Amino acid sequence: MDLEVKWSPEAIEELEAIAEYIARDSEYYARAVVTEILSVSRGTREFPLIGRIVPQIGDEHIRERLYAAID
Repeated sequence: MDLEVKWSPEAIEELEAIAEYIARDSEYYARAVVTEILSVSRGTREFPLIGRIVPQIGDEHIRERLYAAID
């Protein structure tokens, strides 16, 4: 099952804000974090049920994947 992943405008803005914040200290790590987040997103296309249902929405077709950069 190969589905389309749609990012909300707010999610795109948040990703850009994350990149800008990290880039204050390191352009390298800003790119690495954004790359990893996008990689996680791409994996969702093949396995759409891998994420959890967004609790606030409750629609099984709208899911989220959590990412935490850990050293």
